[in-house]
Amino acid sequence: MNSRANQNRLQIAEKSVGSLSSLALLRWALVVVFLWFGGMKFTSYEANAIAPFIANSPIMSWLHTLFGIQGASYVIGVLELSTAGALILGAFLPIFSALGAAMSAATYLITLTFFFSTPGIGEATAGGFPAIGAMPGQFLLKDLVLLAASLSLLLSSVRGLRTEN
Repeated sequence: MNSRANQNRLQIAEKSVGSLSSLALLRWALVVVFLWFGGMKFTSYEANAIAPFIANSPIMSWLHTLFGIQGASYVIGVLELSTAGALILGAFLPIFSALGAAMSAATYLITLTFFFSTPGIGEATAGGFPAIGAMPGQFLLKDLVLLAASLSLLLSSVRGLRTEN
């Protein structure tokens, strides 16, 4: 089947279970998160706050090498604002419903890898990992819920593809 036919079979996530659904709450909550966090990436405060995560990440450390600390934050900010844009468009266009949800899921899959690469996740006074410190461990743990929200939107957006193939 050609990709144009696949695009036509994608759906807006909320349409998969009715026009007024909990998926709309997930979409718009993710939009707020990506707009807010994405906008913050253009401040030096946020660039310095995320620097240790990026510096220790085997997936993202190259950003510091190529763009420096603030430049890496700008790149991430553009990606996060683009994700927000795709999620917004996804409320109206099926292809963007799937794209925005996939971009969101990828974001949280990457940030969850910081559990394995960022020093200080395990709380030493509580015996180390899996006991996690408030910063950065508990801060990162919320991304598990955001990943679940993203995957819920993604699966609902591509449900038509799975049932017909």
